[in-house]
Amino acid sequence: MSNLLEKLNWRYAVKKMDSNKAVAQEKVDRILEAIRLTATSSGLQPYEVIVVKNQALREAIVPHAWNQAQITDASHLLVFAAWDNYTEERINNMFDLVNDERGFKNEGWENYRQMILATYPPRDAEVNYQHAARQAYIGLGTALIAAAEEGVDSTPMEGFDPVKVDEILGLTERGLRSVILLPLGYRAEEGDWLKDLKKVRRAKEDFVIEMN
Repeated sequence: MSNLLEKLNWRYAVKKMDSNKAVAQEKVDRILEAIRLTATSSGLQPYEVIVVKNQALREAIVPHAWNQAQITDASHLLVFAAWDNYTEERINNMFDLVNDERGFKNEGWENYRQMILATYPPRDAEVNYQHAARQAYIGLGTALIAAAEEGVDSTPMEGFDPVKVDEILGLTERGLRSVILLPLGYRAEEGDWLKDLKKVRRAKEDFVIEMN
């Protein structure tokens, strides 16, 4: 655990990536697997991770993301895209997958399925999207930790026009909406004003509230 804390202290939101350094595919695969294994509400996994390797697509995103160079300079660009709505089909697919993988049906699990079906699909689509987007942020947190564990730099980005990104990547047709971007790569030795600055966080006593 102490080693993980050291790596979390090492990581920061890199402002300039070294475009000449590529992240090994096995590292990317482990980061993606960590995201896949992370927690989501009711185990529904209501988002997907798009790995954008195509340079032309990345260049098209840049003007709609405050011209942040990490998008094109990074080795890989991950886009977390949440379901645009919870539908009966999507919910049933996940519950059926659990049954298939476990090889049996559980009465409590099936009752829970019916509760979710009665609650989620009738809600407003925007309410459902916002719920799904919060699940994507759980995956983002896992990605940041996994990347640090792999010694890979990352930069979570909310500063972009999701409508334009959805259009560029064809996400609307897939029933998805982009939530956050995460370039993966390696920090440049020069040109990053944040690179050598001390990591600053609030003191534990100002951050953690203990109720005994």
